[in-house]
Amino acid sequence: MIVIALTAAAFLTSVISTIVGMGGGILLLSAMTFFLPMQIIIPVHGLVQLISNSTRIFYLKEHIVWRFFFRFLIGLPFGAALAALALRQLVSEALPYLVITVLIFYSVFKPKRMPHFHLQNWGWVSLGFFAGMTGVLAGAVGPLIAPFFIRDDLKKEEIIATKASMQMITHLAKIPVFLSLGFAFQEHSLLIGAMVIAAILGTGYGVRILGKVDETIFRKLFKGVLLVSGIRLLFKLVETIR
Repeated sequence: MIVIALTAAAFLTSVISTIVGMGGGILLLSAMTFFLPMQIIIPVHGLVQLISNSTRIFYLKEHIVWRFFFRFLIGLPFGAALAALALRQLVSEALPYLVITVLIFYSVFKPKRMPHFHLQNWGWVSLGFFAGMTGVLAGAVGPLIAPFFIRDDLKKEEIIATKASMQMITHLAKIPVFLSLGFAFQEHSLLIGAMVIAAILGTGYGVRILGKVDETIFRKLFKGVLLVSGIRLLFKLVETIR
């Protein structure tokens, strides 16, 4: 029953992520908390999201903004390495949730005169560093990087494709970290295999719907899912502090 439930969740959340650009990863993470302990959730979730984002890139690769991606890639491994050290030193897991939650609520409710998170050039390197840390410590990186895609110079396909490429490489960086910490992926091969297949099918279905979504509606959906993710993370932050 756990495999069936999480396979269905993987399909539905992949559809959501493909259409809206985010939200699926954290929704899947939330669903997994009902069935599995956190020490299993984050590695398994990372592998499934790696395949889901890779599939999204396959369909939308011509829309990736490569200058953003390559700068993001520079900072990523340093953040992942620091997070691996933090796990060994038992650093509080509340910090990543706090940072992401603040970013989300600032982006959604930002007054018009306040600045956007309009990263240029090497600002993406810093984002890659923090994404590398957050991916290992908190699991989902979508809510962290999403606020930086609320900008008028990107089309919806560019937002989804570029964001998916950054999430894909972040989840990929997590695999060696958890292997070095002794996590046995093969012990969960049935669950991982079923969820991966569902994620691939869900992404393919979502891509077919994406072209029919109006640009204005897309941006409203993007902010709406971002807000839901922020509320979910706020509750998670309170639980962690308690």
